[in-house]
Amino acid sequence: MPNTITVAGWKGRLDAGLPRRQLEAVLLAATDKTAKEIARAMTISPDGARQLLDAARFKLGMQRTTRGTVLEAWKRGIIAPLAIALLLGSGHNQPTNPIRRPTGPRTTYQVRVARKVDELAFVA
Repeated sequence: MPNTITVAGWKGRLDAGLPRRQLEAVLLAATDKTAKEIARAMTISPDGARQLLDAARFKLGMQRTTRGTVLEAWKRGIIAPLAIALLLGSGHNQPTNPIRRPTGPRTTYQVRVARKVDELAFVA
């Protein structure tokens, strides 16, 4: 039995705390689908889709919204966008160029001394 499922461009881990149907509902919710659209995709009733999302919401710490549930699942590493999962898992990470800092200051500083003038004489 595979350890992950892929739904609509998202990858989900089955061994991370959510059952298969709840994980599938969260993955579909990650694609910004409504409960009715999730129900249609999973061939269940809209109330059944809401119940699956509510159960996942409860398991992930009683998030207030479906988006919060998706975000919490993403933070915990339960789900990930497929493009990111493929890039991270394939070992094709591009090395970043190091930041080069100058060894000395680029400009020279000038010190100006200001003197206080006690009297100012106007010449007409």
